Amino acid sequence: MTQTIDARTTDGPQTTTAPTTVLPRELLPPLELEPARVRVGASAHERYSVPGSIAAAVSTALLLGPVLGMVGMGWVPLMSFVFFIVFYSVLISITEDKRAVTDRFWQVMLWSTGALVTGVLAMVIGYVFFRGWGVYRQMDWTDLKHNFIASDMGLTGPLAPITSGGVFHALVGTLEQIGIALAISVPLGIATALFLSEVKGRFARFVRTVVEAMTALPSVVAGLFIYATIILLFTKERNGIAAALALTVLMLPIMIRSADVVLRLVPGNLREAGLALGGGQWAVVRHVVLPTVRSGLTTAIILGTAHGIGETAPVLLTAGATSNTNWNPFSGPQTSLPLQALEFIKAPQPSMVTRGFATAALLLIVVLILFTLARVIGGQRAGELTARQLRRRMARSRRDQSRVESNHQVIRDQIELLRAAHTLDSRGDHSS
Repeated sequence: MTQTIDARTTDGPQTTTAPTTVLPRELLPPLELEPARVRVGASAHERYSVPGSIAAAVSTALLLGPVLGMVGMGWVPLMSFVFFIVFYSVLISITEDKRAVTDRFWQVMLWSTGALVTGVLAMVIGYVFFRGWGVYRQMDWTDLKHNFIASDMGLTGPLAPITSGGVFHALVGTLEQIGIALAISVPLGIATALFLSEVKGRFARFVRTVVEAMTALPSVVAGLFIYATIILLFTKERNGIAAALALTVLMLPIMIRSADVVLRLVPGNLREAGLALGGGQWAVVRHVVLPTVRSGLTTAIILGTAHGIGETAPVLLTAGATSNTNWNPFSGPQTSLPLQALEFIKAPQPSMVTRGFATAALLLIVVLILFTLARVIGGQRAGELTARQLRRRMARSRRDQSRVESNHQVIRDQIELLRAAHTLDSRGDHSS
C-alpha cells in the first residue's frame, strides 16, 4: 500500500507516492469472543490414562490372586506392573500412532526402573533404621559412659541390657582405616589416572589392563595378600594399618578407572589452548585439566570410598576383632563398623541383633557425612569459586595492582630523570 504526499517545490505543488507500513490485524473488525488459548502440556487423555491403567492393573492382579486364587499373593505386584504396561499401551494406541506408543512404553519403563531402585533403597534403609531404632530410643545422650556411640563393648557381656555398651571402638577403627586408605589411594589413583590419560604409550596400556583386571579382585584375596606380605613378614600381628593397606588395594582400581574416564572427557581444545599460551604439559594439567574435572574426581573418590568402607573380610583377616578402643592403628587389633555389625548379627541374643542393626544405621550416617563433605570440598563445577576463593582472588588482585602501580611510578620517575639529564646535556652543548 502507498500513501499520497503533497510535496511543494519551486515549480509548484507536485504529488509523490511513498511506501508505508500497514498492520493487517488493525484493519480487521474487532472480535466479539476471544479465541480459546492453546495449552502446552499433556492432554486430558494422557493425564487420565496413567491412573486409569494403574487402577485397572491392580484390580486385575487382585482378581487373579486373592479372589480367584490362580496365583499367590507374592506375585500381585509383578502382575500389576505387567498389566499396567499392557493397559497403558492399549490406551495410548487409541489416539496415538505406533511411534508415540513405543516412546511412551520406554518412558514408562525408565520411570519404573528409577522408582523401583529408589523404592528398594528406601526400603532397605528404612528396615535398618527400624530394626536398630530401639538402641537409639533408649540411649541416654547425656551419659557418655552408657552412650551407644561414645562407649565400647569392653565391659559389656552378651546378656547386658541394650543400654549398655556401644560401638565407639568400631567407629574409631573405621575412620582411621578409611582415612589412611584415602591418604594412600587418592594421590596414587589420581597420579595413575593422569599417567594413563596424559602420558599414554605402551606401558600405559599395560597398566590399564592390570587396573581393569584388579577391579574384579575378591576382597578376601586382597586381605590374604596383605596378611601374607605385611603381617607375616613385618608386623607379626594384626593391626589397623594392615587393614588400611588391604582397603587401599580394593579402592585403587575403582578410583583409577573412574578418574581415567572423567579425564578423557576433557575437551582437547582446552589442552591445546593452554599449550598455545605457553604452558608446559604439567602446567596445563595442573591449571586446566584438574580444575575442569574436579567434580568428576570427587565422584571417583566417593566410589572408591564406598567400595572400601563396607568391607568386612579383609578387615577380619588383617585387623582382627576387639571389643576395646584402640587408637593406635600400628599396634594391636582394631575392628570396624561393618565387622562389628556382623559380629552383633551372628549373636543369638535379640539385644545383640538390635545392636547390629543400630551399628549398620550408624555406618550409613557416617558414609552420608563423608560423601557430603567430599561434595562440599571438591564437588564444585569448573569455573565456580567459593566465597573464600573469591576473597583470596580479590586480595591477590589488589596486591598485583599495587605492585603494578608502584612499578609504573618507578618507571615514570626514571623517565623524568632521563628527561632532566637530557635537558642538562642539551644546555651544556648550547653553552659550549
